[in-house]
Amino acid sequence: MDGSDGTGLMRRDVLGGIAAGTAVAAGAMPAAAATTKRKRYVSVGVGSRNRMYQQAIWGPHKEHADLVAAVDVNPGRLALVGKLAAANGAAAPKAYLASEFDKMIREQKPDVIIVTPPDAFHDEYLVRTLEAGCDVLTEKPMTTTAEKAQRILDTVKRTGRHIRVTHNYRYAPYRSQVKELLMTGEIGDILSVDFHWLLNTSHGADYFRRWHATKAISGGLMIHKASHHFDLVNWWLSDMPVEVQAVGKRDFYTPEMARRFGLTGAHERCHTCPEAAKCTFFFDLAADPDLKAMYLDAERYDGYFRDQCVWRPSITIEDTMNVIVKYQGGTTLSYSLNAINAWEGYTIAFNGTKGRLEHVVIEQAGISGLNGSSMGDAIQTRIIPMRGDPRDIPPATGAGGHGGGDAVMLAEIFDPNAPADPLLRRADERGGAAAVVIGVAANRCFQTGQPVKIADLVTGLTPPVYPKMPDHTGPVPMPRPLKKV
Repeated sequence: MDGSDGTGLMRRDVLGGIAAGTAVAAGAMPAAAATTKRKRYVSVGVGSRNRMYQQAIWGPHKEHADLVAAVDVNPGRLALVGKLAAANGAAAPKAYLASEFDKMIREQKPDVIIVTPPDAFHDEYLVRTLEAGCDVLTEKPMTTTAEKAQRILDTVKRTGRHIRVTHNYRYAPYRSQVKELLMTGEIGDILSVDFHWLLNTSHGADYFRRWHATKAISGGLMIHKASHHFDLVNWWLSDMPVEVQAVGKRDFYTPEMARRFGLTGAHERCHTCPEAAKCTFFFDLAADPDLKAMYLDAERYDGYFRDQCVWRPSITIEDTMNVIVKYQGGTTLSYSLNAINAWEGYTIAFNGTKGRLEHVVIEQAGISGLNGSSMGDAIQTRIIPMRGDPRDIPPATGAGGHGGGDAVMLAEIFDPNAPADPLLRRADERGGAAAVVIGVAANRCFQTGQPVKIADLVTGLTPPVYPKMPDHTGPVPMPRPLKKV
């Protein structure tokens, strides 16, 4: 093998550059031409998920971007965006209620609309933006149901425009490094993947306090959270899912479990809970100035409680899920998501015809035996040949949110001079849909107990442009024999 990744880059250039988050152009591909025009951006849904984009526009990318308007159902949060803009030395974006979306487009003539309301409403704004002739980017998940995904795909086809889906997990340097290692072909054909994601009882429990706990809005953790993970596997493998089997249940976040912890059962919310002093899941919304301003102080406008009781019986999402996915190329994925763990992070192993790649990330400090600092993620990546000694790969690291991936992704979004990316980490509506439909299929399996074919959920879903993986269609060399003991 000559070390080429199929894009004109040598292996050493890719492994040394892209994973570390540095700028490496693909071959002679030029960067975008410099421009002085600032693009006009609009944010739809200005809760906490939109804050990252606000800070990018008002901070490192203010030369290229201008947040001209904000759209939300809550006047309190719209007013807060104006205050935050002033605090960052920026002009306040014009405020519009959600019912004024069409008016906003007429008046502001935006270049790009950023869609970050609750997940079930993404499709409405994506379709309307495409039909208005504007560019659009959306937080993951792109949407929550097969019907909504079909509507989006059909609109893309009809309008000829595309959607940017911000699957930022691809951009974390150590996850990009895993992609690069797979692309070298060192472990051969990937036959199966074992992937287990753990949420602790701080982050994991928070999904059960918010609107995410209503499956009709979030799609459940199989879509809201796991679409991150399914997208990673799709991209790591450069492959498309074809069939899903799954089981899911809610065993922990229930009134019965509250009683096992010595509580009388569920209450409405933490802020007014009579058992707050003895519930270890108590969440003090008033103690965080940012959350207080964004949610507690804005409740009078829409009645939304950000600190709902995690034990309440009205929760409709699962906390324990197991999924098997068959891929078009023959690889199988065994995946689990559990929201009640003592630590947070994931383990993944790729089993190939020439060996195994193991990758472990513990998203908390001070884990003995892994390559982490006291302030960051603990990361271990290891190659284990079919025959031979395993070796640890020094992890590529970065600074900032989501393992350093956010800064790299935001630069690619907002900087018109961003270099070409040979790892093709940018996701469009095809990648967004390919991640979502696995979760949609899993949710259907939870109800029926039967496997689900992806082709029965949506039509017209073509594979995204993924990096080319090694071609191992020929014979595989016989592994060296084991030494006799």
